[in-house]
Amino acid sequence: MQLRPALLILALVALLAAGCGGDESTSDTTEAPAATTPDTGTGTDAGCEQVAAPAPKPEGALKAPTGPLAAGEYRATVKTNCGDFTITLDQKASPKTVASFVSLAEKGFYDDTVFHRIVPGFVIQGGDPTATGGGGPGYSTVDMPAQSTTYKLGTVAMAKTAAEAPGTSGSQFFVVTAEDAQLPPDYAVIGKVTEGMDVVTVIGLLGDPATEAPSQPVVVETIEIERP
Repeated sequence: MQLRPALLILALVALLAAGCGGDESTSDTTEAPAATTPDTGTGTDAGCEQVAAPAPKPEGALKAPTGPLAAGEYRATVKTNCGDFTITLDQKASPKTVASFVSLAEKGFYDDTVFHRIVPGFVIQGGDPTATGGGGPGYSTVDMPAQSTTYKLGTVAMAKTAAEAPGTSGSQFFVVTAEDAQLPPDYAVIGKVTEGMDVVTVIGLLGDPATEAPSQPVVVETIEIERP
């Protein structure tokens, strides 16, 4: 079982949006297991500031960073209209992917984008400038996950297409809201939510289980990087 870019969960298969752009025939179709936690239904309001969805941006045309980050702990604070949450990044697990994520955040790539896919009891997914589920930065990185990799509550990992090798990443990321998403070790892990999991929980309620579309705009205002 695999994840799909649009992560449309159908019976035993779901789609997680692609982490990078490319040919539409593969850029937004990857397989994933159905959510295994009880459906929480569609959330509304939930204390989020009511805002208009930002205009979609064009596909990225960037180049991947040429080297890893300096040693030390990096943290990424995702600021949204529902509140902030912080990811402690894991260079050891995915050095090239974390370097890419930090580079994109510091360039403002994620500013004024949305969580385009919200599956209650499974994942929230964002990082696509086009808001279609098929956009990316214009390049990909690869960090092969260890076979022992699991995707537990609060894990942050990158989406990929079905046609891409395990560990391939673009810009799209997802945060696990299930106790255990029961995914295969195919998705590069970039870290874990260490502050603000209550905000992630709120966002995770704002999705239609049938369509996986947000019930209201959830906007990433910016992602701030704290360097060592």
